[in-house]
Amino acid sequence: MENIREAIEGLMNKRKLDQRFQSVMKTVYQDPEVVAFCQTHQAELTTEALERGAAKLYEFVNERRKIARHEPSFLPGYEPQLVLSNHLIDIEYVPTKEMTMRRQAAQRQALVKSISMPKMIRRADFSDYYHEPDRNIALSKTMDFVAAYDQAPDQFHRGLYLTGSFGVGKTYLMGAMANELAKHNYSTTIVHFPSLAVELKNTIGDSKEIQSKLDAVKQAPILVIDDIGADSISAWVRDDILGVILEYRMQEELPTFFTSNFSMEQLEKEHLTVNQRGEAEPLKAQRLMERIKFLSEEVTLIGKNHRQG
Repeated sequence: MENIREAIEGLMNKRKLDQRFQSVMKTVYQDPEVVAFCQTHQAELTTEALERGAAKLYEFVNERRKIARHEPSFLPGYEPQLVLSNHLIDIEYVPTKEMTMRRQAAQRQALVKSISMPKMIRRADFSDYYHEPDRNIALSKTMDFVAAYDQAPDQFHRGLYLTGSFGVGKTYLMGAMANELAKHNYSTTIVHFPSLAVELKNTIGDSKEIQSKLDAVKQAPILVIDDIGADSISAWVRDDILGVILEYRMQEELPTFFTSNFSMEQLEKEHLTVNQRGEAEPLKAQRLMERIKFLSEEVTLIGKNHRQG
């Protein structure tokens, strides 16, 4: 078609627009994005298309102005985009950058499944982890796992058994790992094991409910069993819950992590060997520990209690 500028000027003169409206449309036609759109589609736009598209162009400029001023817009979270449809000017609304970022954040959060875990897990990040010599080994090994898993997710990767006193950052580090994995679209389940045990005990009698919850944990692509050994454990929880989870994950070679205030040796001798009735069952404890050692490498965290500042 003829020069865009001349076509627009001719259109406005032809319509004999009142002064106020003419001023508004002049601003619209001078908008840099409108000018760029018209120039890009110069060969396809006719004078009739420009005339019929005036309202769309006005809507485009007006809505963008509202968004820039943070005023209520036609479709919150979306911004207008000019398109050519059947040789006519039209608008489609696409997510804003902010909306896209919120959606991505929500998708990442959905990949981190937590069971009875503190809210700080959602905010945990490697960059905020306290860097201390005795903690950097655990941080380095955790980051190495993320890199290795991302490189070959179908291969077996051993997890970590993080042991250390209260508040040294075991759980936080696992949360940071889960959030980092979510950035690469990998799902992680973090479960507070003492709470899971109580929850499953409360559903005894409903075998379907127990099986459903147990399957969700044992089949997780990446699993973190948090605070193992924190509470006394019944033979049922040890053998039919923890034992089943560990056996499945060992057979399927699924990445599994643990956090505990006990070392592996302490967990076996002081927690898993003696049941709630005070009976010693060392062989059962040894069998469980073999699975834990197959699935994970023991790493000790030493440092001050950061929960107390």
